[in-house]
Amino acid sequence: MFRILGLRDEDFKMVILMRNDLKMGRGKIAAQAAHAAVNCALSIKKKDSSAFDKWMLSGQTKIVLRVDSERELFDFKAVADVQGLNNSVVCDAGRTQLEPGTYTCLGIGPAASSVLDKITGELKML
Repeated sequence: MFRILGLRDEDFKMVILMRNDLKMGRGKIAAQAAHAAVNCALSIKKKDSSAFDKWMLSGQTKIVLRVDSERELFDFKAVADVQGLNNSVVCDAGRTQLEPGTYTCLGIGPAASSVLDKITGELKML
């Protein structure tokens, strides 16, 4: 990692919450996580370029954690919304493994690691 003139005060990361109950294949999981990451990155760059820059300087960290249901996914989205955190829910088009309209994952951030850890710190890695 590198620092440029103190631009990076704290590590920033993105958290992707993946539904474990859907039993998606590895490729499908990777594609869904990529959708969430791209959506969140583009959104934060437009809304808060400073947060985007800090995330870039932190190595563009992305952590994929598991949730066990659609309900749990949307419970975390509600918390992210209340706290004003950038987030994106991914809804599958249904071309391969899932029914159209299936919600697969939620990207949250990029944001300060300490903020995201308070919300998702108890979840397990996928």
